[in-house]
Amino acid sequence: MAQRQAIEVRRLDELFAAEPDRLSRLTFEAAGLYFDWSKTHLDHGFIEQSMVRTEQAGLAAAREALFAGEIVNLSEGRPATHVAERGSGSPEDVDLAIARRQRVRALIDAIEAGAFGPVTGVLHIGIGGSVLGPALLVDALGRRSARLDVRFLSNIDGAAFEAAVERLDPATTLVVVASKTFTTLETLANMDAALGWLRAAGVADPLGRAIAVTAAPEKAVEAGIDETRVLPFGEGVGGRYSLWSAVGVSAALALGWDAFEELLEGAAEMDRHFRFAEPAANMPLVAAFADRLYAEQRGCQTRGVFAYDERLRLLVPYLQQLEMESNGKSVTAAGKPVQGPSAPVTWGGTGTDAQHAVFQLLHQGTVLVPVEFVAVREGADDQDPEHRRLLLLNAFAQGAALMQGRSSDDPQRSYEGNRPSATILLDRLDPRTLGALIAFYEHRTFANAVLLGINPFDQFGVELGKDIARRLAEGDGDDELDSSTRALIDRAGI
Repeated sequence: MAQRQAIEVRRLDELFAAEPDRLSRLTFEAAGLYFDWSKTHLDHGFIEQSMVRTEQAGLAAAREALFAGEIVNLSEGRPATHVAERGSGSPEDVDLAIARRQRVRALIDAIEAGAFGPVTGVLHIGIGGSVLGPALLVDALGRRSARLDVRFLSNIDGAAFEAAVERLDPATTLVVVASKTFTTLETLANMDAALGWLRAAGVADPLGRAIAVTAAPEKAVEAGIDETRVLPFGEGVGGRYSLWSAVGVSAALALGWDAFEELLEGAAEMDRHFRFAEPAANMPLVAAFADRLYAEQRGCQTRGVFAYDERLRLLVPYLQQLEMESNGKSVTAAGKPVQGPSAPVTWGGTGTDAQHAVFQLLHQGTVLVPVEFVAVREGADDQDPEHRRLLLLNAFAQGAALMQGRSSDDPQRSYEGNRPSATILLDRLDPRTLGALIAFYEHRTFANAVLLGINPFDQFGVELGKDIARRLAEGDGDDELDSSTRALIDRAGI
């Protein structure tokens, strides 16, 4: 892939003055979400160039391959079947997804009917996408209506385990173990700790209270979990794309089955938008155009995402894995070096808290950071509506200030402006809109990958450090260590 040719990037105020239709062209609505990309540096010329680039990159064919269930994960020889969980894909993949979802529903029905006795809590164990997705769902949608106390555990640190189980009653807690391969060191260690916790509390059959979610059901059975409590999902469902599958069982238990179905329907609506909307009005694609502009033309190495709603406080950690594990690559799908920057570092925070922590740099720092605001028009709390009004005004004012700036004779109080932002405004935060929002970010990530020529569905970069840790834990590999690492191990006494 050739290095991108540098282009002139005009100031934002000049773009608004030169393009009277700018707001109408760069704002979009779909699935209960409103997108405003007008405060980015996208202009007619760059969008036209980007649409030509999508044709050259074969985006339409790649998108159809994704939705048809064809092999799109070339390095592992797999399709990416998370969209089949929402009704798109090969007929075989969709039928399998439906059958597996019915199995999840049957187990939930059995739990609610008392098959496990009284159940008040769930300890959901996993790591990466098998925790980040369900945790986002429960925290965003279940604060007032969760039927069970769901606690999430991923870190192998014993302090994390103690914090996770602190509020749970072992006599009435189910343990959900989510692991695609059912071989992940951290997850299995935490599962053993959870079973020990149940046993120490007098639970006669700890394994009888365990549910496994995996693409390797035989491994879960070997670990002692009865086949009737093993919920499979497909090999083509990557961890960071897995919340739509059986991995979402804890969220479905907490939020109710109807809410889980609505989540899938909202994602399916965004699937249809991405698949059929014209490129210039295609929200994931336009967002990817802006991502490429800032990474390739302006040298931006990070992107800030700020959720102006406390219920979306876990959105940024979720996006960090989705975007950086998918597109943090230095080679193309063909194994050639990527010519130019790939994924920027995704970071961010929550609402007005972040304004008093990092916005100094965003407004006056020497580093240019494209900013994304995610806000929700309607709240779900009992406070004076003035709280929501002030929250939203702060979000919108920050975008205006970043763009407009303000000059001053005192350089300490001068803002140069011309700093980009985009805003996503949800009518309300419910399962349908959250499903659409997450699917938007998935498709944006996929679009970026196609434009870069990389494979967003493998993640070999996470393997090396894990392999070294595993070998050291088994008493092997010490002779290959550098002196610094060996000294650290000696210093820690391990």
